Amino acid sequence: MPRNFIRAECTECSNQQVIFSRPAQKVECLVCSSTLAEPTGGAADIEANVVEEIEVE
Repeated sequence: MPRNFIRAECTECSNQQVIFSRPAQKVECLVCSSTLAEPTGGAADIEANVVEEIEVE
């Protein structure tokens, strides 16, 4: 099963970081601590701008 990651850009500070597409915990920006993604039991509720999707097999 492929694992998908997302390069997300924070809407507050424009920091980009790679996050898992199905996180088990809330994901926060490493620079300003704003929420990038919230878990939903499946694919995350992404609150950041998605720059690209990265698929790892």
